[in-house]
Amino acid sequence: MSGDTDREGLGPDPGGWDMDELRAFIERTRGAELETARVAAQTHAYDPNLPDESRRQWAKLSLLANRLVDAEGEGPLTRVNQQEFMLRMWVIDSLGPDDTDPDWCPEALAADTLRALRLTPAQAVALSDGWRDLPLDQIRRLRWHKNLTAHLKCLLDHLPPGHTREQVQIWASIRRSLP
Repeated sequence: MSGDTDREGLGPDPGGWDMDELRAFIERTRGAELETARVAAQTHAYDPNLPDESRRQWAKLSLLANRLVDAEGEGPLTRVNQQEFMLRMWVIDSLGPDDTDPDWCPEALAADTLRALRLTPAQAVALSDGWRDLPLDQIRRLRWHKNLTAHLKCLLDHLPPGHTREQVQIWASIRRSLP
């Protein structure tokens, strides 16, 4: 591999690897190194000098690493979901939606986001009104909901009228009142 170790000899440095090398690394790696691979792939996805299709492929690779982190239970699920939702939103917004691929389909992203939320809109509003007086675990729960909904305002621009768009709109509005 072209970048087998970093300069200090601390371990793999996937930042300079090509897509096949990084995919092989992700498929055989578990634990914290998956996060390094996720970030390396995402960095390539953000590279404006690459063709859009290549950027989508790098984004897919980043999603794969992120999903394996989730599967291994290595990171908090909310953080893993938020990273996924934000990258998917970025691809949809920057490179365009693709209804043939659930990762780049706005309706699929909306459905996945709504499914990840553990509070109803009414519960979130009720708790957020006096959030400063809540126990830390409930404040944390509200904060997770704020993080999981960070992309919804942007997602609204890509959703057709209907029930899903209405639910996304509600959460986008509620988000402002969450701690």
